[in-house]
Amino acid sequence: MTSTLTKGQTSESLAATYLVQQGLTCIQRNFRCKQGEIDLICLTADQTLVFVEVRSRSRTRYASAAESITPLKQQRIIQCSRYFLLTHPQYQHCNLRFDVVLFDTNHQSPQWICSAFDASSAY
Repeated sequence: MTSTLTKGQTSESLAATYLVQQGLTCIQRNFRCKQGEIDLICLTADQTLVFVEVRSRSRTRYASAAESITPLKQQRIIQCSRYFLLTHPQYQHCNLRFDVVLFDTNHQSPQWICSAFDASSAY
């Protein structure tokens, strides 16, 4: 039986590969700080910094993958992105975006939601 951690790592690897195929450059994986974690941090060709939450659900009994990204989770990602920008000033000039990549139970056909939530009022 595959552990939740292994499934999460697989999902993140597949999401990173998918986003690179779509033209993004993955600059960091699993950025952690006191406020939380950001699964992937990518850069677009036009210098938009993209903070990506990756979700995979094998069961949707309680909530779908998209529904599991609650306002509290969004706030943690926003706080973590602030810290990333403080510690990586070379990206402070970039536009920012918060995306989500969702996977079904078989890790097929990722669903990429660009600008899944907004944090413009937080900056």
